[in-house]
Formats: sequence, C-alpha cells, structure tokens
Amino acid sequence: MNELKYKKYTGRTIEEILSPIADLRITIFRDFPYLYEGTHEYEMHYLQTYVNSEKAMAFTVWDGNQMVGACTCIPLAEETEDVQKPFIEKDLPVETIFYFGESLLMKPYRGLGIGHRFFDEREQHSASFQTYSDTYFCSVIRHENHPLKPDDCYPNDVFWTKRNYKKVPDLTCRMSWKDIEEKEESYKELVFWHKSL
Repeated sequence: MNELKYKKYTGRTIEEILSPIADLRITIFRDFPYLYEGTHEYEMHYLQTYVNSEKAMAFTVWDGNQMVGACTCIPLAEETEDVQKPFIEKDLPVETIFYFGESLLMKPYRGLGIGHRFFDEREQHSASFQTYSDTYFCSVIRHENHPLKPDDCYPNDVFWTKRNYKKVPDLTCRMSWKDIEEKEESYKELVFWHKSL
C-alpha cells in the first residue's frame, strides 16, 4: 500500500473520474447487502446526475494511480425522482436537504478512518453553502436471515449512529436492480438516515 492521496471533485470536474467510480460501484455493491449485478454502461449514465449538478461533490481516495475509495453528495433537489419522492410525499423541505450518495471503499483500506473522512468531507461541503439544514442517506433493507448474508457481516448501523445519524423507519424509497442471483430486476426497499447540520 502506497501513501494514500485524497482529491475532491465538484460539478463538471466529476466527469473526469466517472469511469473509476463506476467500477468501484460495480465491485463493492456486488457484495452483501446490495448484491448488485451492475454494468458499466448503466453506471456511467447514473453518475451523470452528479456531473450535471454544480453543487455536487465527489471525494476520492487513491493508492498510486488507482482509485480505491470514493463518496458523493448532491442537493436532494437535484437527485433522481425515486430518491426525492418519499420526501415530497411527506412534505419535507427538499430544497434544504443535502443527500449523501455512495460510500465506496475497497476492503484492504477499511478500518483506517477513511469512512469518517468521507462523512467529514461531505458534511463540510454541505454546510459550506449555508442554505442546507439537513443531510440524509439511505441503505438497503435485507432480511436478517438472507441466504447470501456472510457470517462475518456486521451492519454499519453502529458506525452511522456514532456519527449522530438516526434511522427514520417510516422514510423509505424503492429502487430496482438485478441481484447477482436474479434473472431480472426487482424492487428493493431502502431506509433513510438523517442528521441535522
């Protein structure tokens, strides 16, 4: 492992790193609990949402020339409809919320404090505009006895709680993707976590 380097990208500059972020999403989200069977083509299209937002940010970690971690955030008002929908339905003020997208980190680099750095950077970026009062992210809901759940799998709930995030059980969204053992896409339910800035 070389000395790790960190780099922040915003708005249009995120386009420079779409491909390695797409690769990270496909690799990391293939594991439990997402079990995501991704394609590079879809990922490049999905990630364009961040490029199109001037206020979006991607914070990245590099080992030499290889991206080994990345996280993203974007104003909720500029996120996709499926993420915005539950907030609109509950009359929550979309325009004051910053949404945290993916947190991606290759396994050899976990446990080094990078997860905390991801949240620090996104919270600082969100607060810098002085117009956002809350942050949210979501996580997929999987059954405790899911057949593909590894024995050494521990949820991130404790880590998120230590960061002062609180699960909002009645605030959920649905997203469709193909699990690694599915023949077709199916809808999954994801629950939101919240923190005031």
